Amino acid sequence: MAPASFDLGRFRASLRTTTFGRTLIFEPSVGSTMDLARDAAAHGSPEGTVAIADEQTAGRGRLGRAWITPPAANLATTVLLRPALRLMRQVAMIAPLAVCDAIEDVTRIRADIKWPNDVQIRGRKVAGILIESDISDSAIAVVLVGTGINVNFDPGQFDEIAMTATSLMAETGGEVERERLLASYLLCFERIYERATAGASAHARWRERLVTLGRRVHASWPGGEVDGVAEDVDGEGGLIVRGDSGAAVTVEAGDVTLRA
Repeated sequence: MAPASFDLGRFRASLRTTTFGRTLIFEPSVGSTMDLARDAAAHGSPEGTVAIADEQTAGRGRLGRAWITPPAANLATTVLLRPALRLMRQVAMIAPLAVCDAIEDVTRIRADIKWPNDVQIRGRKVAGILIESDISDSAIAVVLVGTGINVNFDPGQFDEIAMTATSLMAETGGEVERERLLASYLLCFERIYERATAGASAHARWRERLVTLGRRVHASWPGGEVDGVAEDVDGEGGLIVRGDSGAAVTVEAGDVTLRA
Protein backbone atom coordinates (compact mmCIF):
# COMPACT_ATOMS: atom_id res chain seq x y z
CA MET A 1 0.00 0.00 0.00
CA ALA A 2 1.34 3.42 -0.94
CA PRO A 3 1.92 5.85 1.95
CA ALA A 4 -0.90 8.31 2.56
CA SER A 5 -0.41 11.93 1.59
CA PHE A 6 -0.59 14.57 4.28
CA ASP A 7 -4.26 15.20 5.12
CA LEU A 8 -4.82 18.93 5.56
CA GLY A 9 -8.35 18.45 6.85
CA ARG A 10 -7.19 16.04 9.54
CA PHE A 11 -4.37 18.41 10.49
CA ARG A 12 -6.65 21.41 10.84
CA ALA A 13 -9.07 19.38 12.96
CA SER A 14 -6.17 18.53 15.31
CA LEU A 15 -4.68 22.03 15.52
CA ARG A 16 -5.11 23.74 18.91
CA THR A 17 -2.87 26.78 18.50
CA THR A 18 -3.81 30.43 18.53
CA THR A 19 -1.52 31.56 15.69
CA PHE A 20 1.04 28.90 14.74
CA GLY A 21 -0.13 27.03 11.66
CA ARG A 22 -3.25 29.14 11.20
CA THR A 23 -1.62 30.54 8.07
CA LEU A 24 -0.48 27.45 6.17
CA ILE A 25 1.43 26.95 2.93
CA PHE A 26 1.34 23.39 1.62
CA GLU A 27 3.02 21.88 -1.43
CA PRO A 28 3.02 18.16 -2.35
CA SER A 29 6.65 18.45 -3.42
CA VAL A 30 9.16 21.28 -3.09
CA GLY A 31 12.88 21.84 -3.04
CA SER A 32 12.82 23.10 0.55
CA THR A 33 10.12 24.43 2.86
CA MET A 34 12.66 27.08 3.92
CA ASP A 35 12.33 28.63 0.48
CA LEU A 36 8.52 28.66 0.72
CA ALA A 37 8.65 30.35 4.12
CA ARG A 38 11.27 32.86 2.99
CA ASP A 39 9.05 33.93 0.11
CA ALA A 40 6.08 34.19 2.48
CA ALA A 41 8.09 36.38 4.84
CA ALA A 42 9.08 38.68 1.99
CA HIS A 43 5.39 39.11 1.16
CA GLY A 44 4.45 40.04 4.73
CA SER A 45 3.06 36.76 6.08
CA PRO A 46 2.42 36.91 9.83
CA GLU A 47 4.39 35.28 12.61
CA GLY A 48 3.37 31.67 13.02
CA THR A 49 3.00 31.04 9.29
CA VAL A 50 3.97 27.44 8.53
CA ALA A 51 5.25 25.97 5.27
CA ILE A 52 4.96 22.20 4.85
CA ALA A 53 5.64 19.76 2.03
CA ASP A 54 4.91 16.05 1.60
CA GLU A 55 8.29 15.70 -0.12
CA GLN A 56 11.48 17.75 -0.18
CA THR A 57 13.82 17.23 -3.10
CA ALA A 58 16.56 19.55 -1.85
CA GLY A 59 16.09 19.58 1.92
CA ARG A 60 19.10 20.74 3.89
CA GLY A 61 20.29 20.51 7.44
CA ARG A 62 22.93 22.28 9.45
CA LEU A 63 26.38 22.88 7.94
CA GLY A 64 25.10 22.31 4.42
CA ARG A 65 24.20 18.65 4.92
CA ALA A 66 21.37 17.11 2.93
CA TRP A 67 18.14 16.11 4.71
CA ILE A 68 16.19 13.16 3.32
CA THR A 69 12.43 13.65 3.00
CA PRO A 70 10.87 10.96 0.78
CA PRO A 71 7.24 11.33 -0.34
CA ALA A 72 4.45 10.98 2.24
CA ALA A 73 6.67 9.61 5.02
CA ASN A 74 8.21 12.33 7.17
CA LEU A 75 7.52 15.86 8.35
CA ALA A 76 9.28 18.74 6.62
CA THR A 77 8.14 22.10 7.87
CA THR A 78 9.31 25.68 8.42
CA VAL A 79 7.85 28.11 10.94
CA LEU A 80 8.11 31.85 10.31
CA LEU A 81 8.90 33.91 13.41
CA ARG A 82 9.27 37.64 13.92
CA PRO A 83 10.85 37.72 17.39
CA ALA A 84 12.38 40.55 19.35
CA LEU A 85 16.16 40.48 18.99
CA ARG A 86 16.57 39.46 22.65
CA LEU A 87 14.88 36.14 21.82
CA MET A 88 17.17 35.16 18.95
CA ARG A 89 19.29 32.72 20.97
CA GLN A 90 16.19 31.36 22.69
CA VAL A 91 14.72 30.15 19.40
CA ALA A 92 17.49 27.56 19.03
CA MET A 93 16.48 26.14 22.41
CA ILE A 94 12.72 26.38 21.97
CA ALA A 95 12.47 24.49 18.66
CA PRO A 96 14.16 21.23 19.76
CA LEU A 97 12.27 21.33 23.06
CA ALA A 98 9.01 21.56 21.12
CA VAL A 99 10.00 18.55 19.00
CA CYS A 100 10.84 16.52 22.12
CA ASP A 101 7.56 17.47 23.80
CA ALA A 102 5.55 16.60 20.69
CA ILE A 103 7.24 13.22 20.26
CA GLU A 104 6.47 12.35 23.87
CA ASP A 105 2.91 13.61 23.55
CA VAL A 106 2.18 11.45 20.51
CA THR A 107 4.36 8.36 21.09
CA ARG A 108 5.16 8.41 24.85
CA ILE A 109 8.85 7.99 23.91
CA ARG A 110 11.43 10.26 25.51
CA ALA A 111 13.63 12.22 23.13
CA ASP A 112 16.81 14.08 24.01
CA ILE A 113 18.93 16.84 22.46
CA LYS A 114 22.50 16.71 21.21
CA TRP A 115 23.94 20.21 21.35
CA PRO A 116 22.80 22.48 19.94
CA ASN A 117 19.50 21.22 18.52
CA ASP A 118 19.64 17.69 17.09
CA VAL A 119 16.85 15.55 18.54
CA GLN A 120 17.76 11.95 19.33
CA ILE A 121 16.17 8.78 20.60
CA ARG A 122 18.55 6.29 22.19
CA GLY A 123 21.52 8.01 20.58
CA ARG A 124 20.13 8.06 17.04
CA LYS A 125 18.97 11.21 15.29
CA VAL A 126 15.23 11.47 14.75
CA ALA A 127 14.91 15.18 13.95
CA GLY A 128 17.06 18.07 12.81
CA ILE A 129 16.56 21.81 12.96
CA LEU A 130 17.92 24.52 10.68
CA ILE A 131 17.52 28.15 11.69
CA GLU A 132 18.07 31.06 9.33
CA SER A 133 17.57 34.70 10.24
CA ASP A 134 17.46 38.15 8.70
CA ILE A 135 18.17 41.00 11.08
CA SER A 136 17.42 44.49 9.80
CA ASP A 137 17.90 47.84 11.53
CA SER A 138 14.71 47.32 13.51
CA ALA A 139 14.35 45.57 16.86
CA ILE A 140 12.50 42.67 15.21
CA ALA A 141 14.13 39.87 13.24
CA VAL A 142 12.76 37.48 10.66
CA VAL A 143 13.61 33.93 11.69
CA LEU A 144 12.89 30.74 9.75
CA VAL A 145 12.85 27.54 11.80
CA GLY A 146 13.08 24.52 9.53
CA THR A 147 12.37 21.16 11.15
CA GLY A 148 12.65 17.69 9.68
CA ILE A 149 11.25 14.78 11.69
CA ASN A 150 11.75 11.16 10.63
CA VAL A 151 8.30 9.66 11.05
CA ASN A 152 7.21 6.74 8.84
CA PHE A 153 10.28 5.57 6.97
CA ASP A 154 13.18 3.18 7.37
CA PRO A 155 16.54 5.00 7.71
CA GLY A 156 18.24 1.67 7.03
CA GLN A 157 17.34 2.05 3.36
CA PHE A 158 19.75 4.98 3.07
CA ASP A 159 23.41 4.09 3.47
CA GLU A 160 24.47 7.59 4.53
CA ILE A 161 22.23 7.57 7.63
CA ALA A 162 21.62 3.88 8.28
CA MET A 163 23.91 3.75 11.32
CA THR A 164 23.11 7.16 12.81
CA ALA A 165 19.39 7.85 12.32
CA THR A 166 16.10 6.44 13.51
CA SER A 167 12.41 7.20 12.93
CA LEU A 168 9.29 7.19 15.05
CA MET A 169 8.01 4.17 13.15
CA ALA A 170 11.24 2.30 13.89
CA GLU A 171 10.93 3.17 17.58
CA THR A 172 7.23 2.42 18.00
CA GLY A 173 6.85 -0.48 15.57
CA GLY A 174 3.95 1.16 13.73
CA GLU A 175 2.96 4.19 11.69
CA VAL A 176 2.59 7.52 13.46
CA GLU A 177 -0.04 10.03 12.38
CA ARG A 178 1.91 12.91 10.89
CA GLU A 179 -0.99 15.34 11.10
CA ARG A 180 -1.37 14.83 14.85
CA LEU A 181 2.40 15.08 15.35
CA LEU A 182 2.63 18.38 13.47
CA ALA A 183 -0.34 19.82 15.37
CA SER A 184 1.31 18.84 18.67
CA TYR A 185 4.68 20.27 17.62
CA LEU A 186 3.14 23.63 16.71
CA LEU A 187 1.19 23.80 19.97
CA CYS A 188 4.28 22.97 22.03
CA PHE A 189 6.33 25.49 20.03
CA GLU A 190 3.74 28.23 20.44
CA ARG A 191 3.43 27.70 24.20
CA ILE A 192 7.18 27.71 24.89
CA TYR A 193 7.71 30.68 22.57
CA GLU A 194 4.95 32.68 24.25
CA ARG A 195 6.44 31.97 27.68
CA ALA A 196 9.87 33.09 26.45
CA THR A 197 8.35 36.25 24.99
CA ALA A 198 6.85 36.95 28.41
CA GLY A 199 10.26 36.50 30.06
CA ALA A 200 10.36 32.80 31.03
CA SER A 201 13.57 31.43 29.50
CA ALA A 202 13.62 27.97 27.95
CA HIS A 203 17.28 27.54 28.93
CA ALA A 204 16.79 25.28 31.98
CA ARG A 205 14.51 22.82 30.18
CA TRP A 206 16.77 22.76 27.13
CA ARG A 207 19.83 22.14 29.28
CA GLU A 208 18.09 19.30 31.11
CA ARG A 209 17.56 17.52 27.78
CA LEU A 210 21.17 17.81 26.61
CA VAL A 211 22.86 14.42 26.33
CA THR A 212 26.11 16.21 25.44
CA LEU A 213 26.93 17.41 28.94
CA GLY A 214 29.43 15.31 30.84
CA ARG A 215 30.53 13.52 27.67
CA ARG A 216 33.84 13.57 25.84
CA VAL A 217 33.38 15.48 22.61
CA HIS A 218 35.15 16.76 19.55
CA ALA A 219 33.90 20.27 18.78
CA SER A 220 34.77 22.13 15.60
CA TRP A 221 33.91 25.54 14.20
CA PRO A 222 35.27 27.75 11.43
CA GLY A 223 38.88 28.35 12.38
CA GLY A 224 39.15 26.02 15.34
CA GLU A 225 38.49 22.74 17.10
CA VAL A 226 38.84 21.19 20.54
CA ASP A 227 38.76 17.75 22.15
CA GLY A 228 37.63 17.51 25.74
CA VAL A 229 34.66 17.18 28.07
CA ALA A 230 31.44 19.15 27.57
CA GLU A 231 31.04 20.67 31.02
CA ASP A 232 28.07 23.00 30.70
CA VAL A 233 26.26 25.57 28.58
CA ASP A 234 26.25 29.29 29.23
CA GLY A 235 23.19 31.50 29.42
CA GLU A 236 23.24 32.13 25.68
CA GLY A 237 23.46 28.43 24.81
CA GLY A 238 27.18 28.27 24.10
CA LEU A 239 28.80 24.91 24.88
CA ILE A 240 31.60 25.07 27.46
CA VAL A 241 34.23 22.43 26.68
CA ARG A 242 37.11 21.71 29.04
CA GLY A 243 39.86 20.91 26.57
CA ASP A 244 42.46 18.24 27.13
CA SER A 245 44.94 21.06 27.77
CA GLY A 246 42.88 22.11 30.80
CA ALA A 247 41.58 25.34 29.28
CA ALA A 248 37.86 25.97 28.94
CA VAL A 249 36.55 26.91 25.51
CA THR A 250 33.07 28.25 24.78
CA VAL A 251 31.70 27.05 21.44
CA GLU A 252 29.09 29.53 20.23
CA ALA A 253 28.23 27.68 17.02
CA GLY A 254 29.71 24.65 15.37
CA ASP A 255 29.57 20.88 15.15
CA VAL A 256 29.98 18.44 18.03
CA THR A 257 30.72 14.72 17.84
CA LEU A 258 30.19 12.60 20.94
CA ARG A 259 33.11 10.35 21.81
CA ALA A 260 32.87 6.95 23.48
